[in-house]
Amino acid sequence: MRNYNEIRLADRIYLDHAATTPMLPQALAAVEAGMRHWANPSSPHAEGRAARAALEKARSDVAAAYGWAHELIFTSGASESLQMALGRSMAPRRLISAVEHDSVLRHAEGAQVLPVDRDGILDLDALGTALAAGPRALVGVQWANSETGVRQPVAEIADIVHAAGAILLVDAAQMPARADDAVLRHADLVAVSAHKRGGPPGIGALLVRDFGVLLPMGGQEKGYRAGTENLPGALGYAAAVQLPEDLARMTALRVRLEAAIVAAGGDPVAAHRPRSPLIGAYRMPGVSAAAQLIRFDLAGIAVSAGSACSSGSMRPSHVLTAMGWEEPALREVVRVSFGRGTTEAEVDAFTTLWRRIAIEARNRAA
Repeated sequence: MRNYNEIRLADRIYLDHAATTPMLPQALAAVEAGMRHWANPSSPHAEGRAARAALEKARSDVAAAYGWAHELIFTSGASESLQMALGRSMAPRRLISAVEHDSVLRHAEGAQVLPVDRDGILDLDALGTALAAGPRALVGVQWANSETGVRQPVAEIADIVHAAGAILLVDAAQMPARADDAVLRHADLVAVSAHKRGGPPGIGALLVRDFGVLLPMGGQEKGYRAGTENLPGALGYAAAVQLPEDLARMTALRVRLEAAIVAAGGDPVAAHRPRSPLIGAYRMPGVSAAAQLIRFDLAGIAVSAGSACSSGSMRPSHVLTAMGWEEPALREVVRVSFGRGTTEAEVDAFTTLWRRIAIEARNRAA
C-alpha cells in the first residue's frame, strides 16, 4: 500500500472554485460594515431609509459590474433565481437542455428536455422544432456547464428563441462579471451568484430585462420576492464584483494544466470547444473519480467530480451521460476549477500527482 505521506503537500491546494471561492477581503469588510450599521431597508424611519439607500446602491453596483442596464432582484443565490424564473415565468412551457445544473432539473418539473451533441452543446435544430410545436416557452440554458466548462452559443440560441417569441433564461452562476456580452445583449433573465465571484454565500440575483415576463408575488424586491432584504450580503456581493478577474491568466493556467494531462495520457473533456477559462474536466483512464478524489484529498489537493450539488451522489454524471459517455469512462472524470489566487505552482503540483496516479494505474493494468 502506498504511503500517502510521501506525496502530502505542506499546504493544501484548493482547485474547486466552481463550487465556491474564498471571500475577498473587500467583501468581508463590506459584510461586516453592513452588519454593524444595519436596519431593515423596508422600515420608514431614518435608519431604515439609510439602509434602503445602501441596498439600492448595492443593486446599482452589482448591475453595473455585470453591464446590466435593466432590472435586478436580489435573491438568496442562483438556485433561487432559477427557481423564480422557471416557476413564475409568464410562458406556459419550459424547455431546458439535458446538461443543465441539478437545480434547474429540480425546479423545471414537466419541462421538455432537449438533446445535446457529444460536446454538450444544445441541439439547435431540436430547439427550433420544440419551439414550433407548442405555445410560448421559457428556454433555459447555462452560460457554461458547471462540470465541463463548455459554453453554450448564447447568441445563436437567442436568435432562435426570440424568433419564436419565446423567453431566454441563462444560468450564469459560473460567469464572471462582464465575461460575455452576448448574455447581456440577448438574455431576458439571468441567474447570478455572489459566492462564486468572491462574495458571501446566501446572496445572488436575477437579472430581468422586462418585469412583464414574470408573475409578481408581493412583498419586497419590487413585489417579486418576499422577506427582509439581506443588506449585508448585498453589500458584500457589490464589493466582490467590483474587482475584475484575470481571465487571461486563468486561461493560461488551464492550458498549462491540460498540456501536462494530455502528455500523461489523460483526456480533457471537449477541449476543442469554447469553455469557461475557470473550469476543466479530465478523464483518467482506468481510475474512478472517487479513487482520484481520495488520492488528491489525502495529498492536500481539493478537486471535485461534477457540480457541488451532485458530487456526493453515487449516480453517474447526467451531463456526461447526455453527452453520450458510457461506463466506465463517465465515472473516471474529475473537475478542476481556478480562482483568483490559483498559481502555476499549484497547477504543477496537481499535474505531478495526476501523472503519478495515472502511471500507477497503467502499471497495475499491464
